[in-house]
Amino acid sequence: MHSNFMDAVRARSDQAIASGDLQPIEAEQVVIEDRGLPFIVRWVAALAAKDAAARDGAAGQPRSAGNQAITLPGGPRDPDFNPFLNPDPALLVGPVGEHHAAILNKFPVCLHHLVLARRAFAEQLSPLEEIDFQALAFILSREGGLGFYNGGAAAGASQRHKHVQWIPDAPGNASLRALGAGLPADRAQGAIVRHPALDLAHCFVRVDAGLGADAGASAQAMLIAFGQACAALDLRPGADGLLPPCNMLVGDGWMLVLPRSREHFQGVSLNALSFGGTIYVRDPAQIDAIRAAGPLRALASVGVPGQA
Repeated sequence: MHSNFMDAVRARSDQAIASGDLQPIEAEQVVIEDRGLPFIVRWVAALAAKDAAARDGAAGQPRSAGNQAITLPGGPRDPDFNPFLNPDPALLVGPVGEHHAAILNKFPVCLHHLVLARRAFAEQLSPLEEIDFQALAFILSREGGLGFYNGGAAAGASQRHKHVQWIPDAPGNASLRALGAGLPADRAQGAIVRHPALDLAHCFVRVDAGLGADAGASAQAMLIAFGQACAALDLRPGADGLLPPCNMLVGDGWMLVLPRSREHFQGVSLNALSFGGTIYVRDPAQIDAIRAAGPLRALASVGVPGQA
C-alpha cells in the first residue's frame, strides 16, 4: 500500500545511508527448522573477523580497523545516553500522533526498521498505554508488518526511554505468520490461546491488528488484548509501577505476550524478534549452539516456565 508516511521513511533512510549516519547491518543467514517451524538465524560475518576489536570503545561499541562501527541489533547500553529524547535529525522521520516520534533505528535489523519513541520520557517497563498502541496502529493499519516491544534489559531492550518498534513485511523479516499458522483461525477477537510448540509461559490473543484495520479501533483492541495477556500471565506492575521483563509482538491478527527471565542463551541475545522467527548471533559458532539446542529450546530457556 502506498502512503506518504512510507515515502518519508524511505527518503530519510536513503539520505541517512548516503550520509553515513545509518549503516544497515550486512548479514548472512541460515534457516533452521524446529518442530516444523522455520527460524532464520542471521550473523554479521565481519564480527567474527574483528572479534578481537569488539571490546574497543568506551561505550563498549566494537570498532573495525577502519574505525567504522560494527554493531548487532540493539546497540550499546549506556545509561547516560538517551537517543530518543532529542533524536538525531538525520534519523528522525517525523511525528506519529501527538505523543510519539518515528525514528530510524540506528542499529537496524532490516531496511526501514523504525523506533516509535515517546516524545516525553517514560520508563520502558511502565505498562504500555493506548497512545503506544495508537502509534503502532497508525503504521500497522497502513503498511502491515510487525510491531514489537522489548520490555526491559532482560527482554532485549537497549534503552530505558519508552518506545515500541516496527519492521515491514519483507522476505526474511520476523513475523507472527509461522506461529500463527499453528493457531486456530476461527477464534473471535479477544480469544486467548497457547501455541503447542512454545514450552514457556506465553499467550496469543486474537486481535484486530494489521493491514487494513481501522487504526482507532485497532489501537483500543490492542490495548485490551495486552491487558488480557498480562492478566493471564500475572504480569503486574510492582510497587515502582514497572512491569516484570516481557516481550510483545503484534501483527497479522494476533498478539503474542510472554514474560522473560533473562536476555541470553549461550551468549546469544534474544529479543522479541527471536519469537517472531529471526535470531541474531555474533559469529557462526553461535549458529551451531542454536542448531544443537534447537531454536525452540533456546527460546524456552530465556522465558518463564509454565502455561498461560
